[in-house]
Amino acid sequence: MTAHRTLVLWDVDLTLVDFTGTGRDWYGVALAKAHGIELRHMPSFPGRTELAITRELLRVHGHDTGDDHVAKVFAELIAAANADVTLAERGRALPGVETLLAELANRDDVVQSLVTGNLVELAECKLSPFGLDKHIDFGIGGYGSLSEHRHDLVADAIARAERKHGGPFPVDRVVVVGDTPRDVAGALHHGAVAIAVATGRSSARELADSGAHAVLPDLADLDLALDALLATRA
Repeated sequence: MTAHRTLVLWDVDLTLVDFTGTGRDWYGVALAKAHGIELRHMPSFPGRTELAITRELLRVHGHDTGDDHVAKVFAELIAAANADVTLAERGRALPGVETLLAELANRDDVVQSLVTGNLVELAECKLSPFGLDKHIDFGIGGYGSLSEHRHDLVADAIARAERKHGGPFPVDRVVVVGDTPRDVAGALHHGAVAIAVATGRSSARELADSGAHAVLPDLADLDLALDALLATRA
């Protein structure tokens, strides 16, 4: 049952982990192998979904953006991530993340999953080198293969969580955590709680102006983070 439980939905990149540079590398390999495209254009990544990024890359390189062509890129992205044996060295967990996720995982009143622009397979690749994957229920997340629009991912994650846990999660008990205004907008679209962390490319002011209910400098202060995530849901 979901009574008195809080659903926490984490973004991945620059919220939980930093893998700056891997996106360009993996897309370069994926486009070449899927469609023989040499990467000449890099889109903006922050807060966007893999579906939006892939369609843009195919379009600007003059290629068909149909579902079959996108699926081929996705398959090669997954293969590139799985073949990258340097992930633990190329990335890092952000300050406080492991402690915070472990603390929440030990609570009976919290369910943790993801709302991320990543494909689910890429999210697992990025979290597993640091042991963060064991705290996350990947089966109820919202992922970047679903839609170009972030709010669709939030809706999908909530629906999956409600099916698994046998009842509704009221929106005031759904907490979306991310580092971009797009993360905030995705939460607010559904009336969910938006917690922003200024660990990415958006400033604390930009995140506050986007309507976040709380803005944290990072997740290093356990008590501060717990208060932001849970204090309004006593």
